[in-house]
Amino acid sequence: MQTLANSAHFNKSTPILADRIKFIILAAKDVMLHFVAKKYNTFISAFRLISPRFLDYTSRIRARRAYYLANDKVPAYRDFIAGSSIKKWSDIPCTDKDNYIRKYSTAQRCLNGSIPQTGVAIDESSGSTGTPYNWVRSHRERLESHAFISYFSTFSFGSKPWITINAFSMGAWATGINMGIALQRNGIVKNTGPDIGKILHTMQFFGPGHDYLITGYPPFLKQLYDYARENKFPWEEYNISALVGGEGMSEGLRDYLLPGFKKVYSGYGATDLEIGIGGETPLTVALRNLARSHPDVRNLLFGNDSRLPMIFQYNPIMHYIEVNENRELIFTITRQSMLSPRIRYNIHDEGGIMRYDELSKKLQSLGYKIDNLIPRDENKNLIFPIMWIYGRRDYTISIMGANIYPEDIEQCLYADKELAKITRSFCQSVLEGKNGAVRPAFYFEITQAPTDELKKQFATSILEKLIDLNADFRAAWHEYPETLKPEIFLFATGDGPFKNDPGKIKQTRIIKAGS
Repeated sequence: MQTLANSAHFNKSTPILADRIKFIILAAKDVMLHFVAKKYNTFISAFRLISPRFLDYTSRIRARRAYYLANDKVPAYRDFIAGSSIKKWSDIPCTDKDNYIRKYSTAQRCLNGSIPQTGVAIDESSGSTGTPYNWVRSHRERLESHAFISYFSTFSFGSKPWITINAFSMGAWATGINMGIALQRNGIVKNTGPDIGKILHTMQFFGPGHDYLITGYPPFLKQLYDYARENKFPWEEYNISALVGGEGMSEGLRDYLLPGFKKVYSGYGATDLEIGIGGETPLTVALRNLARSHPDVRNLLFGNDSRLPMIFQYNPIMHYIEVNENRELIFTITRQSMLSPRIRYNIHDEGGIMRYDELSKKLQSLGYKIDNLIPRDENKNLIFPIMWIYGRRDYTISIMGANIYPEDIEQCLYADKELAKITRSFCQSVLEGKNGAVRPAFYFEITQAPTDELKKQFATSILEKLIDLNADFRAAWHEYPETLKPEIFLFATGDGPFKNDPGKIKQTRIIKAGS
């Protein structure tokens, strides 16, 4: 089926007449959308009147408009596509951190090639070498993102006011500050950061007469819950829900948390793009549990893959998402408020997308009605499309919001000449213990017989250098070192996860824990 985005009628530099007419109509609709989106109730009511097919259609138009804006106003993007032959949407080359972010300066990637002197916020992330990346956001784009986060939270947790305890890391990191601002729309917010003492003191101070929403990284929520129970905090007297993000969450961990939390939902975003791209809803959680217990559902929806992905709903008015031949999600942020537009941006997350009506038909073919997946007392389903995420296609692992790359381990290893001399290969994984607890695990293939003394030497050296090298890891380590302390495993040459390396072109760099 030919789509609007891939229509043959496409001009690389300026919109054709048909596009111009669509953009004029779209501008008029944007005025109406502005007023509709000011309140949660009107926002939800309006989107329940729009068909999934039309949402898909208008998302594609908005993506084309965003492309022309970037081509006209952004020097870096204009240079990026200059040598490309573009006759249809899919001909537009994808951007990513390597070919676009690293190639052009921050100012060049902004509208009109400059960073405004006022109304701009900067978020920071770090790459594998610890070099920080700065991401600039306009005031208007942040307001729009905050509103959507607030609405998704209201939909999932209810409209009754609550006290939010924001346990995400504070400072220059994108998630913490923005979550705190966004959730002020829903009630009272206290930004504690991941400080267990402050969180429990806050709950004790305000008492169990309030509802609470605690936000943070999934492993930290487990750490908080365990600490509270071990120290006899009267957790069961409180009505507490959790909103997590920054990394994937297993259903095992959700199961572990739910006795103590009324609801646990996760959000999806990326600093390269923005936070609040998608969120779990009662529907997506029910769908994930159905896929967990029914392989036929998993195969029909997600294909022949043993992994259980995270599932989110997203607003196609704000984001146009495609899937490439490698099953990587390609994002275009369709809003005109973007200071630094993202057009067909690939963060190398593997997954897929599906329209709501298509999802309903597939479930119906297996005998499931989509409206019956959640209890009647839950909110009526949103007709937003779903996206599912397996994670990055590269070899990155993420713990407490800190990305750890193979290049990090390699640099740590070769900074210690004694260890580098006896090491043939290495790989990493996320090690999941009982009750869903996770921590990083590093595996080394060495030419000497593994000993406890060598294991201790590896552990001390790698941890010390990783803290020094990786800014994200360093920040997380200072806040919750027990969760970030890696497990070290040593293997003789050709043993363990390295036994198949001789027959491979590339060495093993990441493994599934327990394999």
